[in-house]
Amino acid sequence: MTNKQKAYIALSVTSIVWGTSWIASRLAVQKVPALQVSSIRQFIAGMLFTGFFLMKGYKLPNLKQLKWLAGMSVLLFVAANGLATVGVKYITSGLAALIAALYPLSVVIIERIFFKNTKITGLTFIGILLGLAGIALVFYENAFHNHQEGYWIGIAVSLIAMLSWSVGTIFIARKQINMNPYYSTGLQMLIGSGFLLVLATSTGNTIAIADIPLQTWLSISYLVVMGSILAYVAFIYTMKHLEASIAALYAYINPIVAILIGSVIVNETITAEIIIGSVITLIGVYIVNLSLRKQKQALVEPIE
Repeated sequence: MTNKQKAYIALSVTSIVWGTSWIASRLAVQKVPALQVSSIRQFIAGMLFTGFFLMKGYKLPNLKQLKWLAGMSVLLFVAANGLATVGVKYITSGLAALIAALYPLSVVIIERIFFKNTKITGLTFIGILLGLAGIALVFYENAFHNHQEGYWIGIAVSLIAMLSWSVGTIFIARKQINMNPYYSTGLQMLIGSGFLLVLATSTGNTIAIADIPLQTWLSISYLVVMGSILAYVAFIYTMKHLEASIAALYAYINPIVAILIGSVIVNETITAEIIIGSVITLIGVYIVNLSLRKQKQALVEPIE
């Protein structure tokens, strides 16, 4: 089997596992505070990643690297992952996954406003418009037909999580450190788990470890082994051996997987409006990504 064939298998694993991770998170937070769930998940995954590389002889990060890792951990694993975990306590896993899929749109807008290096072309504008229209349709359907207590809290924290992930990806693209990406991720998870624990404890969002039910431990185990380790390793492998546009397909598949599996496992309602809105949103995200690729190709094409 060639590396490219393996990469397509890895892409399938990433798409399915990260899609089902939203349901696992929703199951985990039903009886345990979300910040505590996220802290435990990141601590275990971070220890496994970091421990593996330390045993292989990797050195601990220096002060400069530690500062960068701490900043990224706040953006990606505290604000993004932590708040996304809070979000699924109040909204469906499918809607949470769909909001997370909007990050390419927010990256374009943030890059344009603060760095002036991304053009909002006609194609980009259409993509953003479709993305917002689709998500508005899903919002409407959930808010007025399947509304649960704390719905708008879930929407707010999920949007903040998505924006934080967007800012984090922009910073990573602009400034990286010379460190193995898996090792770096493990350290970020470990640091982030500490921040999350402090946040959870200071706000009273914890329960005794002995009181955490089996369902939550099973969900956390799935999130650690499948979501934080297997899927992430598969994603990095995909990025190395496939074009970025192909590797990014997981972002369009995740929400569909979350919506379909969520309807079966946690009885989340699927309506025609939710399906239509989700498809419109994902088409919008695809068009935005397409417009960005066209801009990059125009920059590298030779002048005749």
